[in-house]
Amino acid sequence: MNASDDPTPMPYDLRGQVAAVTGAAQGLGLAIAEKLARCGATVVIGDLQDQKAQAAADALRQDGFSADAAALDVADSASVDRFFNDVCAKSGRLDILVTSAGVGQTVYAAVELPDEEWRRVIDITLTGAFYCCRAAGRVMEKQEGGSIVNLASINGQNPAALVVAYNVAKAGVISMTRTLALELAAYGIRVNAVCPGPVYTDFNRDLMAQRCSTLGLTEDEMIEKIRTAIPLGRWGEPTDIASAVAFLCSKEATWMTGEIVRVSGGLEGVAAAPGKRKQA
Repeated sequence: MNASDDPTPMPYDLRGQVAAVTGAAQGLGLAIAEKLARCGATVVIGDLQDQKAQAAADALRQDGFSADAAALDVADSASVDRFFNDVCAKSGRLDILVTSAGVGQTVYAAVELPDEEWRRVIDITLTGAFYCCRAAGRVMEKQEGGSIVNLASINGQNPAALVVAYNVAKAGVISMTRTLALELAAYGIRVNAVCPGPVYTDFNRDLMAQRCSTLGLTEDEMIEKIRTAIPLGRWGEPTDIASAVAFLCSKEATWMTGEIVRVSGGLEGVAAAPGKRKQA
């Protein structure tokens, strides 16, 4: 169905807005890009997986939406600056940034976490989000307006065991969001964050496989264990997160900045403490 023939009303009107979504070749980022496009925004997908990002943008254009894609390595500040310079050169402006790019952490006890794994997670998930916010903030300051939504996690609010680097990275994203909200408010720029709960994407599937091995559970047992811990009784869907992001980008949220919005079916976090490990 072409966008012009779609009878579904837009939940939020983002027509005329230019939105950059990082890490949007798949998973939550792709769902967010699709939602913003369906709300009328021109979406630019930035991802290290360039061909996959181009395919996602092609699919959106085939459905009648306005979308483009470009290679983006969020851990490389030069790549980030090129990406945002190109967006502004093509579109003339930048109204929305959603920082969805990030990586999970290989499951390790903190005392066994290798240096390179710590750096990998922090460099991409926290420093990468900062590079993108910094570049977008410079553009939005000149425009005196814009909206930034960072994807954090319930882990950033209530840490889970065995993923200390990921917890710290997402807690840093939350702190950065609140800091930028204060610094950019004078320019009319709003900065908020969404903290997703469990959503069954490839991102969570890989992490769960490691946890299943650690806890001696099957995948089905782990899925059910998490489901029953969620007060609303179901895993999240990518559209649940995308809808919250679209709301924060819209005029309906114009008096919201520095907010950390948990979208988790009521789950606040997974705080189970692991037992002793076998000593070498």
